[in-house]
Order: sequence, then structure tokens, then C-alpha cells
Amino acid sequence: MPWLRALPARWGTTVVDLPGQPGLSDPRRPRRAKPGWYARVLDETLAAMGADGVVVLGNSLGAAVALAARSPRIAARALLSPAGFIRLSVDPQLAVASAVWLLRPTPGHTRGMLRLFVAPGVPPPETEVAWMVLLARWCRTTLAPPPLPPEIPARSAERPCVVGVGEHDRFLPPRRLVPVVRRTMDLDVRVLPGVGHLTTPADLDEVVSLVAVVAG
Repeated sequence: MPWLRALPARWGTTVVDLPGQPGLSDPRRPRRAKPGWYARVLDETLAAMGADGVVVLGNSLGAAVALAARSPRIAARALLSPAGFIRLSVDPQLAVASAVWLLRPTPGHTRGMLRLFVAPGVPPPETEVAWMVLLARWCRTTLAPPPLPPEIPARSAERPCVVGVGEHDRFLPPRRLVPVVRRTMDLDVRVLPGVGHLTTPADLDEVVSLVAVVAG
């Protein structure tokens, strides 16, 4: 809800709710190349809306979906902590915390894992803790998306695009992400101070400023 208050204050905003993680009783999963699969859903949604000149804001997997989307209705992209460029880094501490969360998703274990998603010393939002508890208890996570073929970011670079990543992002460390974005899209990445992989309501101004680069 904080995002739905901040973004419409500047621009007309529509939130696209993409198909979620499959439930434990459902054997079906999105295809392995899921950013492309989700991108077709986004393309179809924009066509159904009849929207033109759209600025697409995507975060993490959503950013990979925004990159892969091919709709001519997209005028620009704002990508925050974007998957799709590199394989996500998972250090031993993250791997252990994630395994504990999946095996025993208590609020305490979930909170401990999410502390690695935010900047050091920043408490994870309790709404995210509650959501991730439900996800581990009732869903089959599709885990991290793979990198997209390099021609996809190169194609997306034909339209205005801005990329931002938190300085404390452990999944997409700036030292690894920045060179790849520069090579594939010829873009400089905005490194957001005091931000991790998971943006919080305290980071709203940074996100709004990122969108404003391409949305005006």
C-alpha cells in the first residue's frame, strides 16, 4: 500500500498482478524460462488495457519480466534490483537462512532470513515477514530466475531505461551487476545508498526518483 500511495501521487498507476507461485497441491509450475512466460502475460495485459506510452516499473523478478516484454505499448522501463542480467548470488549465510525458512517457516526464521534482504541494521517490514511465512507454508517457490539471453537487454535498450540497485544488495551485488548492465545496455546503474535487495517504505523517495528519470 505505501507504493500505491506514492506512485499515483505523480503518475497514473496500474499494478499488474502476475500469476503467483503454485500451491503445494498443484504439480504445475511456470516454465523454466519464466521471465519470458510472464512477459507474454504482461504484453497481453497491456493490450487488453489499451494502454500506450507506458512506463513499466519492475523489481527483481518483475524487472526481468519488464526486460523480456516486447509490447510496443511500452515507452520506457525503470528496473529496480533487476534479475535477468546475472545469476543471483547466494552466499552460505543466505543459503542456510533460506533452507531454514523453507523447512520451518516460523515468523522468527522468516524474519532472520529477510534481515539479509535489507540493508544492515534495517528491520524487515512485518508485512513482508507475514507474507513470506505464508509463501513457504502453502506454496512451491519458483526460486531465482535465470539470466536472460543478452540480446533481450540489448533490444530493451532501444527505448529509455533506468536501472537502480541497492548498495547492500546481496543477491545482485553492484560490483557484479554494474559491468553487465553497462555491457549489454550501455547504461550506468544508479547505486542506491542504504538500500538492500528488498526495498522498504523508507526507500520510497529513491524509487520515485528512479521512475522520474524516464517518466518525467
